[in-house]
Amino acid sequence: MSAMEPLIVITGPTATGKSEVGVMVAEQVGGEIISADSMLLYRHMDIGTAKPTLMERRGIAHHMIDIAEPDREYSAALYQEEARHLITEILSRRHLPVLVGGTGLYIRAVIDPYNFSDTGSEPALRERLLIEAEQDGYDKLHQRLLGVDPEAAAKLHPRDTRRVIRALEVYYLTGKTASSYKQLNQFHQPLYRLSMFGLYMERASLYRRIEQRVDAMITAGLVDEVQWLLENGYNRGLNAMHSLGYKEIAAYLTGELSLEEAIELLKRNTRRFAKRQMTWFRRDNRIRWLALDEFGSLEAVAKEITKSFEGVF
Repeated sequence: MSAMEPLIVITGPTATGKSEVGVMVAEQVGGEIISADSMLLYRHMDIGTAKPTLMERRGIAHHMIDIAEPDREYSAALYQEEARHLITEILSRRHLPVLVGGTGLYIRAVIDPYNFSDTGSEPALRERLLIEAEQDGYDKLHQRLLGVDPEAAAKLHPRDTRRVIRALEVYYLTGKTASSYKQLNQFHQPLYRLSMFGLYMERASLYRRIEQRVDAMITAGLVDEVQWLLENGYNRGLNAMHSLGYKEIAAYLTGELSLEEAIELLKRNTRRFAKRQMTWFRRDNRIRWLALDEFGSLEAVAKEITKSFEGVF
């Protein structure tokens, strides 16, 4: 792999318009999109994941969407392998790869020299821990580490999520504490000629967008989508069914919550998820942040991004 291979990354918290901006950028630079969203991988899960429709894709090739059933364990290691292969293929067609999404682990797995084989037997474990942290809160992971490795937990702040996850991963895979292992918490020299952009907006505006998106999902048939999944054997114990939108609506369908309670819980959990995404991405100083409130439109944001790629080929 050449360090000079170009790669555009468009990331940021949920509901900021990454998919729309990605399509606009790809149209302008001759690009193909690689999804970096851990939920868009799954078939039959369209509404709750805000999966772009064929119309919304506007003829732009999209990869890493609808490639797995919801009961499949799809790891970050598998994603890394396939996404890097796609980047090479896209470049061979003299198109620009545009990596778009909000799953931070997947993005870093592609752009940084992550080695998922160094701990041995279960490449999906790190991803499962991260998804659990994103959806249920990071403090719970720190409490779990306190139970299995109190020495490591005492040295780590509950919000030092990367080291907490790494310590848990090492313990579960080796039965040993993490103290003898090199911490995987620093950012590396990227493997590509990287242009990385983050979309964000003022918090109140983002939270309004999140609430509007949830309401739109309900109107579009999210309840029916979750009902179909449950009726077709995709039970609540699956990792995919623990994701935002599906766990809350499943709780309604099984009588644990009213529909109103499930909707309000989904809005709250999504707001918290967006906040945790920002915490993750803010640590990466390679990202150039673009304030949607300042640009005024997604078209203006896309135009700003494409300025960096005039005459790449």
